[in-house]
Amino acid sequence: MKSQVKSLTLALMALFIAFSLIRFPDQALEASIRGLNMWWEIVFPSLLPFFITAELLIGFGVVRFIGILFEPIMRPIFRVPGVGSFVWAMGMASGYPSGAKLTARLRQEKQLTRIEAERLVSFTNASNPLFIFGAVSVGFFHDPTLGILLAASHYVGNTLVGICMRFYGREHTPTRDRSREKITLKKAFLALHQTRLEEPRPFGKFFGDAVLSSIQTLLMIGGFIIMFSVFNKLLFLVGITPIIAGGIGILFQMITLPQELTLPFISGLFEITLGSQMTAQAENSVLLQQVICVSFILAFNGFSVQAQVASILADTDIRFRPYFFARILHGLFAAGLSVLLFVPLYVDRQAFESDESPVWMRLSKHETFWSELFEKLVNIGPLMTIASLAIASFILYRRMIKK
Repeated sequence: MKSQVKSLTLALMALFIAFSLIRFPDQALEASIRGLNMWWEIVFPSLLPFFITAELLIGFGVVRFIGILFEPIMRPIFRVPGVGSFVWAMGMASGYPSGAKLTARLRQEKQLTRIEAERLVSFTNASNPLFIFGAVSVGFFHDPTLGILLAASHYVGNTLVGICMRFYGREHTPTRDRSREKITLKKAFLALHQTRLEEPRPFGKFFGDAVLSSIQTLLMIGGFIIMFSVFNKLLFLVGITPIIAGGIGILFQMITLPQELTLPFISGLFEITLGSQMTAQAENSVLLQQVICVSFILAFNGFSVQAQVASILADTDIRFRPYFFARILHGLFAAGLSVLLFVPLYVDRQAFESDESPVWMRLSKHETFWSELFEKLVNIGPLMTIASLAIASFILYRRMIKK
């Protein structure tokens, strides 16, 4: 019976999307183009170098080298192996869903148990600094100082999630404490060397596989971004979003948030960029209320990113439920931290900002380091995307000829 209900639900959802696309073709096309632009201008060029580099570092044993060195830190704090430090750092630097991809990759390499992988993926999917500072703070709020507050709330909240998730699956954790084993550079280097020797592919083949695997993942991510952009727009056009907003509005009244933030909040639950932009433009709301809403949206990841993560994890035995629970927990942590840190990291910084501030903070709001970097990425992003797809096509063509 449960399986039949699921089949009916999925069929009705597909029919709803199909009929909505026929009913609102112009708006669906506009939303689709918006999602496509975001993918090929920002997501693809910003994530591709990280994905390829990560594949090379894993294959050459560098990740295992790092894992042995950081075992005494990661194991006691987060109850994950030292290789988790690499995933954590790469996840923060490149943004979601890098943490999920790298966690799945390490699980396939048997460097993580299933419980350890579920712990690790719960706190290694974060928004990258470029998006927080360049897109949200400067692009949407036109205030680079706000990026300090949003970044601190986001990354500290993510760390707290990792500490909380260390208690997940305690009954499955081995009793032997590997963090107390003697760690030496020689031992780490031998592990690196052994990993490289176990890689049978020549460098050219290995590098080509890394490029193709990364591009394949990014194509999947692009599909999710476009579809959720369209789906979010269709929900608004058919009147479902306002109905949901009415229910969330009651909750917002209880926590003293204005009704004007309900629609941006719902949009952010589906797609982060649109939700953050609508929140920044919301009327009749003070800045702190907008920051609380954006902090939760960034931490929740949005259903679009969550669908990407679920697709990546589907190739492994890592369960999605712990990750989803962690997203809610991260949202609550980030929203709470934004309230606690609003005065010291934003109000006080604006009050005492002087020539002692960093250079990029003293520039005008439209000439900051992050805004320039974001604009450059948008300008060269499409060229990088087209060039990368051309290279991938060339590699596939050469391999088809050889076969």
